[in-house]
Amino acid sequence: MELFDQADIISRYTRAQAINDGVLRDVTATAAEAGFRFPVALTTAAWADAVAWNPDNGAAQDEDGRLWDVLFMAALEARRSPARGEDTNRRTYTIVRVPNVPGEEDPTERQLVLHIGPGDTAEPVITITLPGED
Repeated sequence: MELFDQADIISRYTRAQAINDGVLRDVTATAAEAGFRFPVALTTAAWADAVAWNPDNGAAQDEDGRLWDVLFMAALEARRSPARGEDTNRRTYTIVRVPNVPGEEDPTERQLVLHIGPGDTAEPVITITLPGED
């Protein structure tokens, strides 16, 4: 018998539902090219800040390239040996990105969080968030 087999479920919101609702953006196919072996998704806030691109801004960028940068740097962070006492399930890493705001062209450093945890059926999944997001 499982621990919660007899428990009443008050509410449940699955990762699959979050992807279907657009709360998470599934980037597993591109992440696999960057070396990830588990499903990867970005929160909408992380996507908006680090990946989303308005082609009218004029800079020679696009969302595919920006997504690759986010995932490549995440893959490097995932392979880094953790410091003593560091949380091995949650890592903060830095990317450099051009702002997605007309008139703002100076690249800025942005922090993202790489989190590995259980998916809907306890399988390992990776979620990339902004700092402070759950």
